[in-house]
Amino acid sequence: MADPARYGRILLKLSGEALLGSQDYGIDPEVSSRIAREVAEVANDGVQVGIVVGGGNIFRGAGLASAGMDRITGDHMGMLATVMNSLALQDALERAGVTTRVMSAISIREVCEDYIRRRAVRHLEKGRAVIFAAGTGNPFFTTDTAASLRAIEIGADLMIKATKVDGVYTADPMTHPDATRYDRITYDEVIEHKLNVMDTNAMVLCRDQSMPIRVIDLNVPGALADLLDGKDVGTLVD
Repeated sequence: MADPARYGRILLKLSGEALLGSQDYGIDPEVSSRIAREVAEVANDGVQVGIVVGGGNIFRGAGLASAGMDRITGDHMGMLATVMNSLALQDALERAGVTTRVMSAISIREVCEDYIRRRAVRHLEKGRAVIFAAGTGNPFFTTDTAASLRAIEIGADLMIKATKVDGVYTADPMTHPDATRYDRITYDEVIEHKLNVMDTNAMVLCRDQSMPIRVIDLNVPGALADLLDGKDVGTLVD
């Protein structure tokens, strides 16, 4: 059972690609349901959960811009993609028994609430999971930066970055089999060695506000619950 005294409130950052599963595009319902079950396990133990999900499985603004589209237009499309992912994740969480609210940094009141920090904190205090959609609401800022910002704003005890690997490595373990995993590393070391945990803006924001980051592989069943039980899962960045 997760210890709410250890981590009373967390911010979970998911990439849009995490929802792909075996598909080339869009959302795999089986993957979203599995993630929802992982989150439900800790939420039902009393941990307050905020979530930021990217939109790269649908649109990526920077990629569209490199193909000639106006960057601001592309980024706004990317924000809308995160809203779609957030609604899908909300559906999966509520089917798993977790009352959930989606709060968007851009106003789409027909489908989700506007993001208001005090209201978000109140939802968390009432035991609702909160999914923060549409990034920061501004172009040129990634969902990594949005996750760092929201983690700080809601007073999270820990920001968890879910990736395809089980921590931070000296190099990409997918292409460098001899890469070694860090158990613990500082923000400045991540930036200096360009380890691509998150973009530099997000990492600097966490560093300046002393927001600890734990990088884990959410594809490992029980990894989130194990981490919140106090087990040494993934890599700690602090």
